[in-house]
Amino acid sequence: MTNKQNLHTKFSQSANEDLLALSVDEIIEDFTKLQGLVNTHKTEQAPRLNVLEQYFLSDNTGILKGERRKDKEKADHRAVHNFAKYISQFIVGYLTGNPISFQHDDERTQEAIHELNKINDGDAVNSDLALNLSIYGRAYEIVFRDEDNQDRFIALDPKNTFVVYNHDIDKKTIAGVRYYDSIDAEGIKTNHVDLYTATHIHSFVIREGKLNNVESIEHHYNDVPIVEYLNNKFKQGDFENVLSLIDLYDSAESDTANYMTDTNDAMLAVIGNVEMDGEDARSFKEANMIHVKPEMNANGSEGNADAKYIYKQYDVNGSEAYKTRLQNDIHKFTNTPDMTDESFSGTQSGEAMKYKLFGLEQVRATKERLFKKGLIKRYKLLFNNLNILGTKTHNYKEIDIAFTPNLPKSMKDNVEIVNQLAGTVSEKTRLGLLDFIDDPDAELERIQQEEDEQLERSDNREYAFSQQDETVEE
Repeated sequence: MTNKQNLHTKFSQSANEDLLALSVDEIIEDFTKLQGLVNTHKTEQAPRLNVLEQYFLSDNTGILKGERRKDKEKADHRAVHNFAKYISQFIVGYLTGNPISFQHDDERTQEAIHELNKINDGDAVNSDLALNLSIYGRAYEIVFRDEDNQDRFIALDPKNTFVVYNHDIDKKTIAGVRYYDSIDAEGIKTNHVDLYTATHIHSFVIREGKLNNVESIEHHYNDVPIVEYLNNKFKQGDFENVLSLIDLYDSAESDTANYMTDTNDAMLAVIGNVEMDGEDARSFKEANMIHVKPEMNANGSEGNADAKYIYKQYDVNGSEAYKTRLQNDIHKFTNTPDMTDESFSGTQSGEAMKYKLFGLEQVRATKERLFKKGLIKRYKLLFNNLNILGTKTHNYKEIDIAFTPNLPKSMKDNVEIVNQLAGTVSEKTRLGLLDFIDDPDAELERIQQEEDEQLERSDNREYAFSQQDETVEE
């Protein structure tokens, strides 16, 4: 955010804009152009990403910054509620809690995919990317070859990574940028900027504001090896649109806590004609009690006296209704359920859960489509290199990528549905519908093997009986 914008205003209008250049040559040949892109990302886009990360890490800036109480002696509690983490973890678990499936009809290509995912712990990388998408609205991944000559892919930090597009109507990625700082042996701060193009990795080193070193290394991925994943068209995170509601909830709970503390420290008012000096007041406070003895009136009767605390009256019902409304709005506008809601939890089938998660299902459809686009780019890059190194040509376009929502499942309902399909669909299709069977082909082979073994045992028994009969007859 620029010019000390706070969460009561929108982020900078350029916080989610694409960074553009006429061509990759323009960036390589004119370092000031590359510096300008990096500075734009630092000043216009990274601040938003930092704020979103702070909310995910339970460092809610709306409640933790600034002055909230005019009177310094009054309580100033700052209660932080981590709705951001709840929202992101729920959505990420729903999307990638079950590993993403990659299938290819070609057996050797399928083996290559399996090996690449195994080496890179693909399920973990996919989960990291999904989490970055949920927090920042964007995620970045780099494909590279490590010192062991293995093709690798890992997630990059969106706070110091971006891609550059050209000005075409159908904008294309022409470069990827990763920048970071270090302190050299002389204690001088050094800026590093790595520029990834379709053919080379250009590394720039800036010391004391001057370009100190440039190194270029060729790669063989035949495309920009940094992949950008998008959460939605506007690159918006999953809880970004409810930051103000989270702030209001934090404020409401903090005010409640402040009220409770202030009540304990409320001022005692003694009303009436009472003989009491400062020393008496201090003694009563230390003893946690007070003895009010009114003076005698002129006619010999006691005067009136009373003692009571002065504090602001608290509307319990109104305050709790207000906080409940805020909490409901947060869940409603992020399409996430409140798991503490008794009407949501309980013994419900997976199908019933789907209806309660209908809003999230609509969001998931968009998320999956954009996630698949990035995954296809990943395997395109990996296969480009494998096709150069090996004799087998792998076709990335034929990879079938499938997401399975992570929902509570009822095995009984699952089996009943499969049994009802007997005679309607093939046995392989029916087995594929069972949640606990990962490979229908392998299961069919095991079934056939068991039938053959059972038939063989039956034949052996019949043969044994026939031999016994022949022996008896003899």
